[in-house]
Amino acid sequence: MSEQNARPAWMEDELVKDIPEAKLNFLNKIFHDANLRKQNLNAGNNQAAMLRVMMPVIKQAQAANLSFSPQELQAAIAAIRKYSTPEELEQIDKIYNQHMK
Repeated sequence: MSEQNARPAWMEDELVKDIPEAKLNFLNKIFHDANLRKQNLNAGNNQAAMLRVMMPVIKQAQAANLSFSPQELQAAIAAIRKYSTPEELEQIDKIYNQHMK
């Protein structure tokens, strides 16, 4: 299977089995795009970069008529965390603490 067609492990996790495929694909695109952008950023500028990434993402979700219940977001975040590196976990925690609480 080519890398382009491979699904990340978190998308196969039992935690997200009830989330519609369109929503999982949307979340996967967000994380893929964020990772690509992160590779091109200074290490000290990640927070500002993430905000620049998230604003268009929110608009894309609205345009695609996608909304996520709190349960869907919690399940997706939990599944993503299971397959994340320590560095990714740190970033997830920063974003969550700043924007979700």
